[in-house]
Amino acid sequence: MQIDIIGVPIDLGADRRGVDMGPSAIRYSQLQQKLEELGYDVQDEGNVEVPIAEMCKITNPKLKYLDCIIPMSRRVAGSVATSVQAGHFPLVLGGDHSLSIGSVRGAARNRKIGVIWLDAHADFNTAETTPSGNIHGMSLAVLSGLGDKSLVQLWDENIPVIDPKKIAIIGARDLDSGEKVNLKDAGAMVMSMEQIDRYGMVAVVEKAIEHVSRDVDGIYLSLDLDALDPRHAPGVGTPVPAGLTQREAHLACEMIAETNKLVGMDLVEVNPILDVQNQTAMLAVEFALSALGRRIWNGQV
Repeated sequence: MQIDIIGVPIDLGADRRGVDMGPSAIRYSQLQQKLEELGYDVQDEGNVEVPIAEMCKITNPKLKYLDCIIPMSRRVAGSVATSVQAGHFPLVLGGDHSLSIGSVRGAARNRKIGVIWLDAHADFNTAETTPSGNIHGMSLAVLSGLGDKSLVQLWDENIPVIDPKKIAIIGARDLDSGEKVNLKDAGAMVMSMEQIDRYGMVAVVEKAIEHVSRDVDGIYLSLDLDALDPRHAPGVGTPVPAGLTQREAHLACEMIAETNKLVGMDLVEVNPILDVQNQTAMLAVEFALSALGRRIWNGQV
């Protein structure tokens, strides 16, 4: 299988700047070399064109930078769809989580997929419920057919992109009040840190995989590095205390790899400005390797 690396240097979806440098930091951490060492053919497709914030305007404070995020989402969707249609595996590097409006849409073109969203946040706000107006907090709602019509449709009528009942959010611990209502009404599965503490990571991930993998053509993994506790991943756009350990995140990726149903992956919200010696970007690479089959021990010498 060929892996296509697709960079999306966007920080328009968030208030804090710096995640636009995430793709470079992840590449710098030897992503391509390590994937090739696993036996994959790897093609770096470069970066999708994204304007900088200084070139864009906020016309609606409840949907910040909407006019620039829409064309970005279309370009990302096109790049990912091209990769999937060629039988390749798209590995999308961010950048803030608004890029998933495009990446998941591209992976879902002409197929039905389930989505596992490893994240401290559910990203299930709309313009009516958002406290910030940041579109990276709306991505999963948009993909489920909720929110601003121009974001939901992009250029076609494939609505919703994913069935919200085929969504599993793992690691959530910072949800807005209106967002909770949206999640309940949509029927998305939310596996919070409380449930991980109560039942353990294995049980939670098994339940999530079972929930999203039934009657679908594949699973898409969108991994926001803020799912981890900031002690492990300090360089993220929106850190939230009391998150996943490094080992718990690896375990989730390893279990998803074992399904043999993974069709694409996002690595988002790496902020090198806030990082310590690039350790968050290096973690992102390690999680990609785990999701793509690397094991410490496979019973062979």
